[in-house]
Amino acid sequence: PRIPLEQSPKNDYELLFIHNLVTPYYLKYQKVINTEGKIILDAGCGSGYKSLVLAEANPGAKIVGIDISEQSIELARQRLKYHGFDHAEFYVLSIEDLPQLGYEFDYINNDESLYLFPDITVPLKAMNSVLKPEGIIRTNLHSAFQRTHYFRAQSLFKMMGLMDKNPTELEIGLTGEIMQGLKDQVLLKSQTYNSEKINDQEWVLMNYLFQGDKGYTIPELFAALRESKLELISMVKWRNWEIMDLFKDTENLPAFLAMSLPELSVEDRLHFYELLHPIHRLIDFWCGHPIRNESIIPVSNWTDTDWQTAQVHLHPQLKTTKAKDDLIECIKTQKPYEVSQYIKLPTLVPITLESIRAACLLPLWDGSQPVISLVERWQQIHPVNPVTLEPINGQMAFKQVKDLLETLDAFLYVLLERSGSN
Repeated sequence: PRIPLEQSPKNDYELLFIHNLVTPYYLKYQKVINTEGKIILDAGCGSGYKSLVLAEANPGAKIVGIDISEQSIELARQRLKYHGFDHAEFYVLSIEDLPQLGYEFDYINNDESLYLFPDITVPLKAMNSVLKPEGIIRTNLHSAFQRTHYFRAQSLFKMMGLMDKNPTELEIGLTGEIMQGLKDQVLLKSQTYNSEKINDQEWVLMNYLFQGDKGYTIPELFAALRESKLELISMVKWRNWEIMDLFKDTENLPAFLAMSLPELSVEDRLHFYELLHPIHRLIDFWCGHPIRNESIIPVSNWTDTDWQTAQVHLHPQLKTTKAKDDLIECIKTQKPYEVSQYIKLPTLVPITLESIRAACLLPLWDGSQPVISLVERWQQIHPVNPVTLEPINGQMAFKQVKDLLETLDAFLYVLLERSGSN
């Protein structure tokens, strides 16, 4: 990637959200982890921009990067030092040789390279071998369904000899001329061509002339995870894989689907989605060791006692001065607070809170809070029923705060910990 050395991801909240260990750790364990002292690997780090993102997203963590390109590794070292991360380590090393490093990792980021291996279980097993017991891997595969037209284009350009060797400017230019010369109604052109990107050499190389490119399906992913003794945690864009979002009226599904969909396994639900609506270029996911001997109770199954003793955290990537200042301004002007404007990733539609409800959350920018403290704050902010003018009792305030927190927890804007879960 040709990203300038001085470019910083500090304000790219969605990118930081993905690369923050807190996000997948909470999805798996329903706990909030402190990134201080954690060891994070960027496997296939290239010129180090994602390594920089990992460093920014995980304060106090040690960053280690590997890549088979010596030139890329040198650029990665320069990038991290330029941004003040002097203790990052980078090595020219293949993923298969990871055990040579002598490290065990809390988090492994392996972006845009797994699908280039002839056998994806080889790198998965290598990463598994250096993963701590509660460690997490983020990696991805190209979708066989979403990329099918590009795979056809690659077959065409292989037949024409444009991929016999590492493509140069000559092959890139010829590819552009061929695609531009086709009639617009030719299927390959209508399905793959982008007039704005055809002159972008990197885009052409990563699509039409991508050597070693291969696509996978959800069943193939799960088979590889089982063979590698790993378990899916979640899709990175988990809410963008929801089957029910594909139907016009979720309350009035065809009878067969209404009965069968709730019974589907996670694997089958994801496969059902990709067969119906293969819009995701990447099957982008988090995985880790299977959980053993640990009972994790979903928030939806909590008792009132669980709620009354729980602690509420703001997601680190939402805990910014701008988000807090905007909230205060919305409270002052009584305007709705769009919490999803800072991290749009987990949601397809904006998540907006009435200013009076959002005001209940303000203490979270100063630190985690017991649920009961937020309930007490809510009773001060909203002491009476605006219709009857009767006082809001503790039970009613508790339910209203609980409903608000459940809504925000679904998008990981707040993180909820049961008492004794640490």
